[in-house]
This record gives sequence, structure tokens and C-alpha cells, in this order.
Amino acid sequence: MSKKDKDKQPENPSALNVRGGVTGGHDGMPGNSSANGEDAPGTRRRLLSAPEYIDGVLSGDRVLLARAITLIESNAAAHQEVAQEVLTALLPERCESTRVGITGVPGAGKSTFIEVLGTGLTARGHEVAVTAVDPSSSLTGGSILGDKTRMEKLAADPNAFIRPSPTGGTLGGVARKTRETIMLFEAAGYDVILVETVGVGQSEIQVRSMVDFFLLVLLAGAGDELQGIKKGVVEIADAILVNKADGANLSAARAARSGFERVLHYLRPATEGWTTGAHLSSAATGDGVMDLWGVVEKFVKITRDSGVFGRRRTDQEKLWVGSLVSEGLEDLFRSHPGVSELMAVLEQQVARGEIPATAAARKLLDLFRKD
Repeated sequence: MSKKDKDKQPENPSALNVRGGVTGGHDGMPGNSSANGEDAPGTRRRLLSAPEYIDGVLSGDRVLLARAITLIESNAAAHQEVAQEVLTALLPERCESTRVGITGVPGAGKSTFIEVLGTGLTARGHEVAVTAVDPSSSLTGGSILGDKTRMEKLAADPNAFIRPSPTGGTLGGVARKTRETIMLFEAAGYDVILVETVGVGQSEIQVRSMVDFFLLVLLAGAGDELQGIKKGVVEIADAILVNKADGANLSAARAARSGFERVLHYLRPATEGWTTGAHLSSAATGDGVMDLWGVVEKFVKITRDSGVFGRRRTDQEKLWVGSLVSEGLEDLFRSHPGVSELMAVLEQQVARGEIPATAAARKLLDLFRKD
């Protein structure tokens, strides 16, 4: 079955049907499942072989794609070994895609905007995948799944796939395995990847390191239009979208767009050869949503022709390697038995004001270096 052949999949295999994954080690989420693909108490799902995951992703099997994503999100060493085999095999199978990062202030209507945009794109023949990075539950560490339930129409679209993913405490609201998830989406044939991030702030620039186009969604009529928005986020945006530009709010939205245009005039463009602009949309009425996609298409053409698109992708791959090395070093450090034991003691000493934090950190690093 081809990547695009979704007709043979189970009826309505939407993202609203939460798929079970591998057993254990997945950000605090259980991996139990029943024969019909749903989680069930007291049962364990068999860990598939790497070829089974690979064939499932390439064939467009949505259930196996969900399980493959759960596999790469797992923290268990055995799962990671299989995950790396799967990722290595799928690397050359990725389709050409457009990756769009979407962030914005709470209540700006990001999820509604994504649903309208996604359904508009599937109607035009695109395959759309969304990774909605949800806040992690403080109890289980798992995804709260709020964004998933707000995209019911898109979730039921056979040409779309939504995967909420817990942040797991990762700085910037970008899930620890978001890059690998994007790669699996592309191997499964999804040519538009939308990455929705949590909130807005300086740390959200992390999403810039994994997408082609970065969109900042804002609101008008909320007092100071720049309130709560870090300058750094505005500086890395390829477009600013003033959403909810309808009804009585239309006039305020137009004024806000003009204000942002003036601000952008004084900022350095986020992408070489591209001028960041401010735009209007109403996810409620659909006005301006697909016009924004026209902006994305223009951006892709200009940056591909200039070579900026390819250079950015190459730079992102290099940054990915560095990020994985840093992550691996931190894991080794924290799993060191001597370090974990000494850390508990030093943390108490720092809390009591007996030693400075810098001295405590140096002691821990010195111990780790000795081994």
C-alpha cells in the first residue's frame, strides 16, 4: 500500500482515538493495549520489530505511525535501540515537506486556526500532520491533550494526522522528540507539518531550529498589544498574524496589524531575503486563513530559489546533533551513581546556605570527570 493510500485503514482512525504505544518509559504514560489497538488494563502490547515499524510508516498505516512515534518517545534503552534502527531506515524515505511552527499568546485561537488551515490544505490535496506540543501533566508527566480535543474536524480528516506530545518539562514547550516525530511524518508522506507550541516567550525560539516558517499568532483589543510578548519571539517570526479579526473586533485588529507593521519596520528580518509582515485572519469565519498559506508558499519559493531554505535545513541538522549530544551527556551525568548520591547532599547544603550553588556544581562535575 502506498503512503497516500489511507482508504484501507480502520474506519475513522482519527487522532481522537488515542493510540497505545510501547510498554513503559514513555514520559510517564502507560503502554498497555488491547487487541483492537486501544489501551486496556492488565494487558501488554507486543513490541514490534524494526521492519514492522518501518513498513507500517511507509505504507501510511496510521496506527503503526502512532506506535512508531510512541517508540521514539520512549526513554527505555531497549526501545531506543529499535527506534534508532527505524529512524535510520526511514531517513532517506522522507518526502519533501513544508514545516511551519505556530506559537502565540494564550487565547489567540491557535488551535482553531490550525484546524481551519489544515482542513483547507487537505481539500487542496495536501497531507497534513500536526504535532501539538501539550503541557505535561504534573501528576503523570503525560500530555494533557487539550489541543487534540479542540481539533475534532481535522482529527477526523483521513488526510490529516494529529499527535499531541507532552513537553516533559522541555524548555520552550517543544517536546523532547519533536524532531524525530517530524521525520516520521515525512516518511509517512505528510507534506505539510504544523508544529504548535505551548504559550509564547523567549524560550519558544527553540521551535525555530526545526521549522522552515515561523508564525506568531496574536490578538487585538487586549490592552498593550506587545504585553507578554518577548521581543526575541517577534524577531524570529516570519509572519505575525492578528487573529479573531471579525465583527466588532475587526477595527481593533486592523489597528493592531498597522502597529505591528511599524514595529517590524525597525527589526532585522528573521530570514535572509524575506520581509516579515503582519496579517489578519478570522479562524471563526475562515477569512484570511488560506491567504496566510499563500504567504507561506511565497516564502518557500523565495527561500528555495535563493538557497536559504536548504542552508537552514542543513544548519538545523547540525544543531540537532549538538542538542542530542548535550542531552546524552546530561543523561549520563544524572545516571552516575556517585553524582546522584552527592547531588542530594549538596542540594541540601545549598538550600541551607552552607555553600554557593557554583561550588556545588563544581564538586559534581569534578566527581563525574574522575570517572
